Amino acid sequence: MKVLFTCGGTAGHINPGLALARMFQQRDGAEILFVGAEGGMEEQLVPREGFPIETVRISSFYRSISLNSLRHNAQTAVNLVRSRAQSKAILDKFQPDLVVGTGGYASYPVVHAAAKRGIPTAVHESNAFPGLTTKTLAKVVDVVMVGFAESKQHYPDPSKVVVTGTPVRGDFFDNTRTQARELLGVHDDRPVVLTTWGSLGALKMNQYMVDFVEREINEGQPFHHIYGVGQRYYQGVMDELRRRGIQLRDYPRVDVREYIYDMPVCMAAADVVLSRAGASTIAEISEIAKPSILVPSPNVTANHQEKNARVLSDQGAAVLMLESECDGNKLYEQVKSMTDDRAGLEAMSKKLASIAVVDANERIYETLKGLIRE
Repeated sequence: MKVLFTCGGTAGHINPGLALARMFQQRDGAEILFVGAEGGMEEQLVPREGFPIETVRISSFYRSISLNSLRHNAQTAVNLVRSRAQSKAILDKFQPDLVVGTGGYASYPVVHAAAKRGIPTAVHESNAFPGLTTKTLAKVVDVVMVGFAESKQHYPDPSKVVVTGTPVRGDFFDNTRTQARELLGVHDDRPVVLTTWGSLGALKMNQYMVDFVEREINEGQPFHHIYGVGQRYYQGVMDELRRRGIQLRDYPRVDVREYIYDMPVCMAAADVVLSRAGASTIAEISEIAKPSILVPSPNVTANHQEKNARVLSDQGAAVLMLESECDGNKLYEQVKSMTDDRAGLEAMSKKLASIAVVDANERIYETLKGLIRE
């Protein structure tokens, strides 16, 4: 069996594909190929997991009508033509039995080309509101899998839509909190706080976090803090901390990283997760029942991250803070309040455990296997 996964752009699109690829490899001995976008972070993350990857040249469409946007969109149109030819060549060479898109612009030309050939095809949409790629491909694929029941209403043919939840990599379940703390070298009873603003980062939130880090240092590092800045802003954050006289080597409980490659271990160790509200993150914190403070990105289509976050916050399973209403001090105070309230954290964990879709991987695997059998 040969299965092709196509995804890219952010870890939120890539990690679900990796989770599913591992299942097909382990259960069926499937031959796996990933297809992503040239220059995307999938070129780094997929090989780290031991899977081969091919790339196509594809880019986004800008919705504004500025001169720069028009130029960008003209180049995107050229890339789209080129990516179709590249996709056809990849399909000719690999001859997949199944093609699955898990989000990102690279999914479009590959899944579309496969559907036209009659190859079984599926897309998975993690967010509560579908992106442009998913909405377009929904017209040609055999099945659309969604992470939230609320999102079925956004598709023209509900009969194609299956509510599966969002796949989570198996290694998120490999370690208990105690085991993960040992792996990270945490040998005292202080809480662990994990902060991540997505694989690329977020300018405003990282500006807030410089104030956050300065305050936690001034207050004696009351918790262990693992802080993933993101590729775009890491150097700027480090420069600003140094400008304020903060040398992180003097503060071992503050671990500032460009990217968190061992996210399953860090999340297992965490007592509180501070993050954006991408669907993959929502799925991860739900399935391993980690209390969280969610600050949705305001710069996404249809404000879908806030919709994702409210699925949890409305049930008392997470704290929702809007970017426009918070700053470094407010974030710090919320984190400190939660880490000081062990009973409150346990109650939030129980609520998460009661609402999580814990068999999402299995549901998706069976749905996809059904396409191959048909």
